[in-house]
Amino acid sequence: MPRPLAIVFDVGNVLYAWNPRVLYERLIPEGPALDAFLRDVVTTDWHFQHDAGRPFAETSAELIAEHPEHADLIRRWGAHFSDSITGMMPGMRDLLDDLLAADVALYAITNFSGEFWTPFRAREAALFDRFRGVVVSGDEKLLKPDAAIYHLALDRFGLEPGNAVFVDDRAENVAGAEAVGMAGLIFTNADTLRADLKKLSVLA
Repeated sequence: MPRPLAIVFDVGNVLYAWNPRVLYERLIPEGPALDAFLRDVVTTDWHFQHDAGRPFAETSAELIAEHPEHADLIRRWGAHFSDSITGMMPGMRDLLDDLLAADVALYAITNFSGEFWTPFRAREAALFDRFRGVVVSGDEKLLKPDAAIYHLALDRFGLEPGNAVFVDDRAENVAGAEAVGMAGLIFTNADTLRADLKKLSVLA
């Protein structure tokens, strides 16, 4: 393929570390009780409703009705969600600086609640102001790996699929990007991603 003109990143656990355990580990003693709360109450499937566009007010009310003894802890998810995003993944800030220096355009497609994205985006404005566009699943009510979210992003960004590389930590999301014609890379760490981008002649 020709040298890609753009890199389209996932956000959670690619650009930034995300760990919901951080929200609760100071409130619930480390051990079986914390494990059970994260496994059985604020589950991944429950949270994915926010990424799909459901408001936290609705999902939390439903969850509190099921687990009234955990009402305050459930509400904490909405009030402090940004605290679960603990900083940039090691090496990624330097890699983004190098991509920008090489005149590579940066974009993102993220499975992320629209209402949670707004304060997080404001907190990290210094970084995301350098991106030319971000598509947020919760705003669009489309989720990766649905082909529709990649098509929407490419149209909005003004990109041809063959000119873009998509980077995500989930194999199914990378496969979704590849299915619409983008090159795909599975993220494991910044050093491996840098090596992969050199193979694609994105970086010297």
